[in-house]
Amino acid sequence: MPTRDTTELKKKIIEFLTANGPNLPVRIAKETELSPLFASAFLAELLSEKRLKISNMRVGSSPLYFIPGQEDRLEEFSKYLKSKEKEAFEILRKNKFLKDYEQEPAIRVALRHLRDFAVPFKLGEEILWRYFTIPEIEFQPRSESIEPRIVEEIKQEPEKKESKTDELDIFNKKQPKQKKLTKKKGTKTNEKFFNKVKEYLSSQNIEILDIISFNKSELVLRTKGEEELLLIAYNKKRINEEDIIKAYKKSVASGEKYGVISLGEPLKRITDLIEALKSLEDIKNINDNL
Repeated sequence: MPTRDTTELKKKIIEFLTANGPNLPVRIAKETELSPLFASAFLAELLSEKRLKISNMRVGSSPLYFIPGQEDRLEEFSKYLKSKEKEAFEILRKNKFLKDYEQEPAIRVALRHLRDFAVPFKLGEEILWRYFTIPEIEFQPRSESIEPRIVEEIKQEPEKKESKTDELDIFNKKQPKQKKLTKKKGTKTNEKFFNKVKEYLSSQNIEILDIISFNKSELVLRTKGEEELLLIAYNKKRINEEDIIKAYKKSVASGEKYGVISLGEPLKRITDLIEALKSLEDIKNINDNL
């Protein structure tokens, strides 16, 4: 195959993205008549040259590549966000600004995954989020005791070890002191349960891929450890047969394998039943043959 001018190929990629906006590597390869392998190599070079940017969100398993200045066009792909991230996206887009401590735990986690759309900044000791197309200057503090002059934007640079976002420890560690908010006892209990589950999963090197649902009695997650699982966490010390069946039905509905965790050991009869089922081959009804 004749050698092709790499400069010309890079130019062709830039022209395609300029005309069509953020795109997936597979389509870029097709439009530039390159193999996926060579297209990926050129895209990596263009990224290192800062002529292209890459999204944090994924469409399927692939990121989007785009020209600097096309960030607002990523909104066109918001439909591909996972359920809780999509919910957080819609809440933030509607409100423009959100106070972190006022959000329920699942939304707070989701905001930390919306790196393309949610920009964190500080106002005094508070962490706030702004929708990425809204200028920070538009924020109007509700409390006169907080002066706007101390607003400090925190750049999201996940690849850098000492980014300002990391200094806030807004995802994996305890958050800095924030303005107290009077909460109902149930809200505090829910948040404590969520954090306990998150800490446990982190200790097991299990990643939270998506938050399916969350209420005072159970938390349903999609997780990835050795394999992807639908994980049902029960906010109780003893789980029974009904809990196992409920979890099983959720897995059947989603078509995924499932796991169950709780705040304590399962009832002994549940443990015995699980062990007995491991070697059970079949159960037959003898009346069928009479």
